[in-house]
Amino acid sequence: MDVLTEALDGANKTRIMYRANLNFLRFNHYLSEMLEKDLLKEENGNNGRVVYKATESGKILLQTLRKAQEFMSI
Repeated sequence: MDVLTEALDGANKTRIMYRANLNFLRFNHYLSEMLEKDLLKEENGNNGRVVYKATESGKILLQTLRKAQEFMSI
């Protein structure tokens, strides 16, 4: 959820990794899985660097996970 949340408006690898509190190896594993499953996409940012952004599928999954989290905390 943290990776998708950080990628909603687009973010670089470092920002997502630190904000999601993941180590480098785990982050790269999740990133490649999420790219492969079309939950994230790569884009060119304003400064020419690659940013990662949640796709529509990623946004739908994030909404679903948030609803499940709310349900579990009742």
